[in-house]
Parts: sequence; structure tokens; C-alpha cells
Amino acid sequence: MIPYRADDADDPTTAVPLITIALIVANLAVFFYELSLATQGSALDSFFRAYSLVPCEYTQRCTAYLGTPSPFWITLFSSMFLHGGWAHILGNMLFLFVFGLHVERSMGMARYLAFYLLCGLGANAFEIVAAASSNLPGLGASGAISGILAAYLVLYPGSHVRTLIPFGLFFWTVRVPAWIFIGVWFAMQLIYGAASISDVNAGGVAYSAHVGGFLTGLLLVRLFAQTHRVDRLRVYHQA
Repeated sequence: MIPYRADDADDPTTAVPLITIALIVANLAVFFYELSLATQGSALDSFFRAYSLVPCEYTQRCTAYLGTPSPFWITLFSSMFLHGGWAHILGNMLFLFVFGLHVERSMGMARYLAFYLLCGLGANAFEIVAAASSNLPGLGASGAISGILAAYLVLYPGSHVRTLIPFGLFFWTVRVPAWIFIGVWFAMQLIYGAASISDVNAGGVAYSAHVGGFLTGLLLVRLFAQTHRVDRLRVYHQA
């Protein structure tokens, strides 16, 4: 399912989600920089190795890559802004825009930015624990965005998500309750994550990071959401 809108047709909030937009711009800027490196031989691979999250570097089961920044924990943050291809970044930015703008309006800019980064850190921490011996570089904003999904679910459980379902060459438009859309998404992360535990060096999607970001979001959302904002907006997310 491809989400394109969380119901807010009558949402009275006029505040522009500046942090959500800024995060999307930052991720795209880094991605276009990656594209410029792709034409320079092994430069892109070296960039990924240096600025992605490599779990075994944190558990001291391997030495840090030669180009890793100092201090190397900078990769806890830099890895959140790296993406491995067009599908990766476009999918992440779509989810960030659809759900992030509502969560930002529920928290305010400063709180929202802090929440986003903490969810990303939680995702990375979970990945380090789950794949302690892995030397594969982890990258992407999906861990932080998983926390955004958790926040949206907690704050607006009665809302609906408008989605596109591919049907051959066409798309079927469906209005799905948020708790079903996000619940199914999280269940898939748990299932695929459990299936991938047996081979942490197989590569692919870091499902454990998604789980970690989501759980971090569940734990922190009440601390960052502002009740008066949520109460004002919640009326427009029930239907």
C-alpha cells in the first residue's frame, strides 16, 4: 500500500510544517550528492562506508573504516540522511511527508525535531544490538520515520490513511483506518525482522532498525506531544 494522504480535509491548522520540509530537503540534498559521487568510481562506496552505521564498530568487533569521521559516533546521525537508491529515498520521503506534517503540528517545531532525531538514534541503537557482529553499513531515514508512524498512531488512532494499491497498470484508491495501516506495517517489520535474525550479514532492509524506531516513538510521543495542539487537531482526524 502506498500512502498519499492522512485525512485532514478540515484541519484548521495553517502552520507550515517547516521541519518536515527541511528534513526532506536535507535528505534530498545528501542524495543528490551521492549521485554526484556515483560517477567517480568507488567514491560512493567509500562515502557509504564512512558515514553509514556499522554495528560492529560500536561493539568493537571490527575496526572503524579508514574514512570514518572522528568521533565515529557521528555516524549515528549521518546515517539517517543517507539512502541507497531512488526507491529508498522516495518511499521514505513520502511516508515522512504524509505522517510527519501532522506529528510536527502536534508537537511544535523544536520538539518535533528532537523527537525525530531521538527515534533515529533509538533505531540505530536497536540495530547495533540486533546485529552486533555485522560489518554491513546501515543507512536511511526509515528508523526515525518509524517513530513518526508510532506517534501518529498514538495521537490519531481514529484517523484514516488514503492509500494507492497497485492493480496491474492501475491503482485502486482505498481509505484505510490508521490503526490497520500502521499496525499491518509494524507486524510486517516484526515478521521480516525475525526471519532475518539468522543471517545478519545477508544485507537488505534493516527491519530491526524499523522496530527500534517504532518502539522509541511509542515510548517518547507523550513526552513531546503538546496536549492543547493534539486536542485541537484530533477532532479533524476522526471520521
